[in-house]
Amino acid sequence: MSATPVNVYSKFETELAVRPDDIDLYQHVHSTRYLDYVLAARFDQMDRCYRMSMQQFAAMGLGWYMTTANIHFKRPLGWGDRMVVRTWIDHFTETGCRVAFEIEKLPTGKRVCDGHCDYVLVTLATGRATPLPAEIRAKYSI
Repeated sequence: MSATPVNVYSKFETELAVRPDDIDLYQHVHSTRYLDYVLAARFDQMDRCYRMSMQQFAAMGLGWYMTTANIHFKRPLGWGDRMVVRTWIDHFTETGCRVAFEIEKLPTGKRVCDGHCDYVLVTLATGRATPLPAEIRAKYSI
């Protein structure tokens, strides 16, 4: 009996720092900011690692809409902390993909949170989902 092949995609890292305006009244990073960190890392990695930036998608009349965000919090980040945000494609769908992520505190490497976000590719003029072109899937399959 043969096993079903599993696609394994590259993981990319972006180093970021907590900004003063990320801190909430409890003196740690507000929960909503973790998604900002993932988005900032994805913008960096789309350009630097995949060589196809969000601006290039927009020039083609395409964009990515987030449909799901799932975060498992392990420990907080605080003012002045540095982190590495690691993301990778988990799998593709007909019209999008799931991006998995993990954030680790530097220099300890302790996991802060992990999770995934589901994205759908849309035509910007209509806001409607569009099939993921083969050339984009190939470019993001590294």
